[in-house]
Amino acid sequence: MQYRTLGRTGVQVSSLALGAMNFGSIGRTTQDDATAIVDAALEAGVNLIDTADMYGTGESEEMVGKAIAGRRDDIVLATKAGMPMDDERNHRGASRRWLVTELDNSLRRLGVDHVDLYQIHRWDPATSDEETLAALTDLQRAGKIRYFGSSTFPAYRIVEAQWAARQQRLGRYVTEQPSYSILQRGIERDVLPVTERYGLGVLAWSPLASGWLSGAVRAGREIATHRSAFMPERFDTSLPANRARLDAVERLAEVADGAGLTMIQLALGFVTAHPGVTSALIGPRTPAHLHSQLAAADTVLSADVLDAIDEIVAPGTDLAAHEKFDTPPALLDPALRRR
Repeated sequence: MQYRTLGRTGVQVSSLALGAMNFGSIGRTTQDDATAIVDAALEAGVNLIDTADMYGTGESEEMVGKAIAGRRDDIVLATKAGMPMDDERNHRGASRRWLVTELDNSLRRLGVDHVDLYQIHRWDPATSDEETLAALTDLQRAGKIRYFGSSTFPAYRIVEAQWAARQQRLGRYVTEQPSYSILQRGIERDVLPVTERYGLGVLAWSPLASGWLSGAVRAGREIATHRSAFMPERFDTSLPANRARLDAVERLAEVADGAGLTMIQLALGFVTAHPGVTSALIGPRTPAHLHSQLAAADTVLSADVLDAIDEIVAPGTDLAAHEKFDTPPALLDPALRRR
């Protein structure tokens, strides 16, 4: 396992980090499986575990808490808040009112007295950077969080938050968690240059592109039921974006075979090869999935392989731009662009 410094924090984290979104109902992962996954990940050298309050409406945090009981100090523990937890309009977002309340809820579910990294799950256009950063700074000073970061923020919002922190003399985001894979390379155009400029650590989620790069999705092969049931439109091969992905996967499989690598090794090796990326977040549903992903822990892709990938999916290109989840709100809601 490789280790890298998380931005400018001085904290050393593994190049593969364990994402716990699939723990519980989302991935149908039991507590026994979740504990086995955590056990195997830690034994392999993974030391960062990432979850969120909204994964299974708190279920993932509870399962992570049980799995790490008795070994908290060996783990860099990260969670997130901001996505809706229920239908109550104030049980979401990045206001001081909600963050103070929800952090306590997360700590209770995790069974800990602090988290190492507390992340704003999505940019909240209803709340100013100053309010959010002031609340996070106060929670940091109270000892409930060690650092704080953002997740899936557009590049200009990362810059705005950095300037707000500087102008108001508040703590700043030290990490960003964007979606990044061979099939979704858009952050190479704007987000990664900005995070490198400001010294942010980058935790890349969905490095296997929701399973497209796992080796299980291939032309002529039936797509697993759990994938099509959870996100049917993401694997509907009648859609142009998905046909483009399938074509790219077939060409990438040839590159992987030629290099003596699995598709998972190719995909994870690509993400961790970028100098702006700190860790790739893997999200196994089963111990078997974990072991297939841990096989990429020490994968280093040659320049020839990286060049071949560039020929298939050009740098800075998203093959499914609609799945980026960082579209400005005014493009999604007509009420925000009408007088």
